[in-house]
Amino acid sequence: ALGLNRRHVIKFFIRMSHFDSNTFRQEVIDIVRQIPRGRVLTYGLIARLAGYPLHARHVGKALHGVEDKAIPCHRVVNSVGRTAPDWPEQRLLLEKEGVHFKTNGNVDLRHTLWEIASHLEA
Repeated sequence: ALGLNRRHVIKFFIRMSHFDSNTFRQEVIDIVRQIPRGRVLTYGLIARLAGYPLHARHVGKALHGVEDKAIPCHRVVNSVGRTAPDWPEQRLLLEKEGVHFKTNGNVDLRHTLWEIASHLEA
């Protein structure tokens, strides 16, 4: 439930016809760079902040291979707080920042989601 109305859908299709993956990647990186220590955002929320609410998978692709340590990619998790399956260091990095995890191993989004996203939650 993204909370999209007809206007959002029309705007989305207009933007899709002008989708530029390089511009999107830069927007994603700019958003991720701002996530504070001890907080996380989800792929979907980053996509919405970038103006492409249905592009959560593209967020992961945009971040893949980023080596700049100033871009805290480890602060990005999926919609239920799951960390990347092939990146065990991600959990360690988040724990060092004080991020809380639930007993199932997922990030506790209720306590750790960056507040900038609160107005975007469905």
